[in-house]
Amino acid sequence: MTQYNHSAEFSLQSSANKSLNFTETPLAWDERTLLGLKISLSILLSVITLATILANVFVIITIFLTRKLHTPANYLIGSLAVTDLLVSVLVMPISIAYTVTHTWAFGQVLCDIWLSSDITCCTASILHLCVIALDRYWAITDALEYTKRRTAGRAALMIAVVWMISISISVPPFFWRQVKAHEEIAKCTVNTDQITYTIYSTCGAFYIPTVLLLILYGRIYVAARSRILKPPSLCGKRFTTAHLIAGSAGSSLCSINASLHEGHSLSGGSPIFINHVKIKVADSVLERKRISAARERKATKTLGIILGAFIFCWLPFFVMSLVLPICQDACWFHPILLDFFTWLGYLNSLINPVIYTAFNEEFKQAFQKLILFKKRSS
Repeated sequence: MTQYNHSAEFSLQSSANKSLNFTETPLAWDERTLLGLKISLSILLSVITLATILANVFVIITIFLTRKLHTPANYLIGSLAVTDLLVSVLVMPISIAYTVTHTWAFGQVLCDIWLSSDITCCTASILHLCVIALDRYWAITDALEYTKRRTAGRAALMIAVVWMISISISVPPFFWRQVKAHEEIAKCTVNTDQITYTIYSTCGAFYIPTVLLLILYGRIYVAARSRILKPPSLCGKRFTTAHLIAGSAGSSLCSINASLHEGHSLSGGSPIFINHVKIKVADSVLERKRISAARERKATKTLGIILGAFIFCWLPFFVMSLVLPICQDACWFHPILLDFFTWLGYLNSLINPVIYTAFNEEFKQAFQKLILFKKRSS
């Protein structure tokens, strides 16, 4: 059995040809063993694909049916789920057959559609993480002004820019394809002899977004931490000499020293002197402050986990995609490793919805309500 690099996104023709010489089937492996391995691999990849479909469908349905989640920020998350769903529907099923058989049997036209879908959708999934982080950054650092501009229309514009950039990265390879539609092909790969395109595509789809994500997350972390550590001001600017006094049973008192000069009087003409006024502040104010701080920590933690998962899943693939065309004959990766890196990248489309449902409290609560509602209905 021969193997070659069939990475759907930025597959490298040179490494694919080279792998033919190094992957001969071991003599100790009989046909029954190979068949068992193929079946096991097919089941594993099918489970991953099905789980990715279900997880993203649940996120989309949860956002659609939960009015509380109808916010511009969650529209971006919903768009990410749609993009990851497209990866699991348009890309991963065909990739299973290609990974297991190591032969392309679907013709040139479907090859072009599959490659363009893979490059576009995977890039869009990555870029969605950037706009989500950017939205979060603006919401924290410029809360008052950005609240006015944080609309559904602005979210739609950000999503449109993501897809435009993704398409601009996926289109160029098809201008120099020499294989004609009626010709039979044994493998479906993107010809990356153009080093300029390889650098452009990998930087546009991964390296630049990764740098942007790291910068944004660093600033988000610093801004969120400063807001969490900042002591709450409960009395507001109306009072000039207010100080917070801790009360019993979790209460708080805002003591105001105010002296009014003699001469002010009511209709009766009697002078009024106010020496000391105590205003008891409701516990709910402090409680809202604590809840807000907890949400800031939770949201920042969730974004950090998403960033870590993204780098873990996609870094090996894009290092390979950039290094192999540049060093050419001096470098070689085992084809099984190439397949593993490709599917590790696809796995990110499963991890994203899992993280949001597991670590985002609003999504978790909404999802639980939907589950309970279905149980009661049945």
